[in-house]
Amino acid sequence: MAAHRAQWKGHIKIGEISCGVGLYTAASTSDRITFHTINKATGNRVRREFVDSETEETVERDEQVKGFDVGNGQYIMIDPEEVTAVIPDSDKMLEIEAFVPCSDIEDVYFDKPYYLAPTDDVSEDAFAGLRDALKEANVTAIARTVLFRRMRTVLIRAHGRGLIATTLNFDYEVRSSEEAFKDMPEIKVEGEMLDLAKHIIGTKKGDFDPAQFDDRYENALAELVKAKAEGKTLPKPKPVKVSKPNDLLKALRESAGMGDAKPKKDAANANARKPKKAAADKSTTKTAQKKAS
Repeated sequence: MAAHRAQWKGHIKIGEISCGVGLYTAASTSDRITFHTINKATGNRVRREFVDSETEETVERDEQVKGFDVGNGQYIMIDPEEVTAVIPDSDKMLEIEAFVPCSDIEDVYFDKPYYLAPTDDVSEDAFAGLRDALKEANVTAIARTVLFRRMRTVLIRAHGRGLIATTLNFDYEVRSSEEAFKDMPEIKVEGEMLDLAKHIIGTKKGDFDPAQFDDRYENALAELVKAKAEGKTLPKPKPVKVSKPNDLLKALRESAGMGDAKPKKDAANANARKPKKAAADKSTTKTAQKKAS
């Protein structure tokens, strides 16, 4: 990881064994296209200022403090030194507290991923031992440490030749799924509808390749910037026509490539009924012929 600067350096510890590690950003938005706010009349960048909401006077940085809203426009003012005083002490130690199966952690608790790599040659053997042990046992490690001024819970997993450390959301930060789905009615889909849905899933199975998914918005922004720089204008995109099927079963059949055709089971049932109908028609014809004679 020599090409990147470590966001944090410390030690990872299991019992009496420890090794030096560095924490490196695994996902970043720094390559996205960004814009500045410009004064349209002059072409100059606009400077942001903090203004008093009542006096409308500019408040300089050294006059700004944190404030907690207690309601009715009243705030408890807290000085920066007071905030600093409550930051937990950091011993730069990722101490593993437990090992859990990989499937035990729900994805909604995942916050931000980082790469963990050894910081020196002496630490490489112990680091590799932990990595391989996690891989062989198919477990993840739970550790805690102070990261970026806050105590954080970290999930550590084996990944390639290194480790991935994912910070976890606290329980109070994750919204209840029961609350989110409380108005969802209990519906059990079965029969033809379920069979069609399973068929569609079967035809769309594949492997996840992140390189196959492009950021269309970012690409469009890049094309826009390029066109503007060259004095060109981009053609306006055609409006997308969104179909609104009112028949879910019909939509599923069309998605499965069946159009309005019914499944084989229904066709077989229909065919089974046809001979009886034909026999009845033949009998009726004979009776009519006798009456006519």
